[in-house]
Amino acid sequence: MINDTHRVQTATSELISDFDYELPEELIAQHPLDNRDAARMLVLDRAKRRWCDTRFLELASYLTPGDLVVVNNTRVFPARLVGRREPSGGRVEVFLLREHGPRVWETLARPARRLQQNSRLFFGDGRLSAEVLELLPGGRRMVRFECEGPFEEALDVLGQTPLPPYIKRNNESSEDRQIYQTVYASARGAIAAPTAGLHFTRQAMDKLEASGIGIAELTLHVGYGTFEPVRVRNVIDHRVAPERYEMGESSAKAINETHARGNRIVAIGTTTTRALESATDENGRVVAGAGEARLTITPGYKFRVVDSLLTNFHLPRSSLLILIAAFAGRDLVLEAYEHAVAEHYRFYSYGDCMLII
Repeated sequence: MINDTHRVQTATSELISDFDYELPEELIAQHPLDNRDAARMLVLDRAKRRWCDTRFLELASYLTPGDLVVVNNTRVFPARLVGRREPSGGRVEVFLLREHGPRVWETLARPARRLQQNSRLFFGDGRLSAEVLELLPGGRRMVRFECEGPFEEALDVLGQTPLPPYIKRNNESSEDRQIYQTVYASARGAIAAPTAGLHFTRQAMDKLEASGIGIAELTLHVGYGTFEPVRVRNVIDHRVAPERYEMGESSAKAINETHARGNRIVAIGTTTTRALESATDENGRVVAGAGEARLTITPGYKFRVVDSLLTNFHLPRSSLLILIAAFAGRDLVLEAYEHAVAEHYRFYSYGDCMLII
């Protein structure tokens, strides 16, 4: 595990209000495209300080043979449970955030005020039940679950896809359960999808490899910290909660060899970026192994591994937008976002994408 404490950046203070922009609600994508790889792509050139409009399917044309694309293979599990309280029968929603032990989870509960210590909860036909063990700040509750058979199987039956709140659904759709997942997802453990990867199809990946561009995988289980609101006035005071990651030996070797020969590392998404930068030692080499990504990236951070970044369009005042601004410059990013709004790009998880080179 890499020690991240030495990389807490010394950026000058910036206000969270400086990372705001106006977005018409109709530009927030509510459904994925019929074809994942049909998304529009805004290519942002940092050196030339300009951008152009193209399509995701043109990704390979902006890369060079020998470059390495790195993806996050985490798999979303159905982390949202809707049930009832006993004995009142009142509705309750529990969102699983982080596992603390066998069947013991830190959760985000609604309505939290109704869930006191020792409260009992039931889900579905009673196959799954839970007891509140501890009250935590911010509407969170430590909960112990009970069920017959494997807990994961009960979740798969009773849980729902944990879609972001800006995607409006009365009920989970089969479309969401299937497509709110990357085609290369394999390591179960995320409560949100690494959405930049949602644009990939197997055909798109084959096109990259046919162009001489390598593909490597890592795992970072996306947690609540990724999308937790920034509640501080100065962004340097915000800390993104730790998230578990794993860097395999073959991926670390491929990344280090790519840099050694002068090619680029292209991170697919902010979660991949955070994992890559967290797995890097003082000499700029990626180290294989498992650990916790504790890094919070704000303007002033010096990137050690990531040379280019494919990302979706992010919420105003979010830690993800701040990370993008750290990579490409706040003013340039916000100007590009203004262009994307004017050109009616689709925003957020099911939206279009931006390639930063």
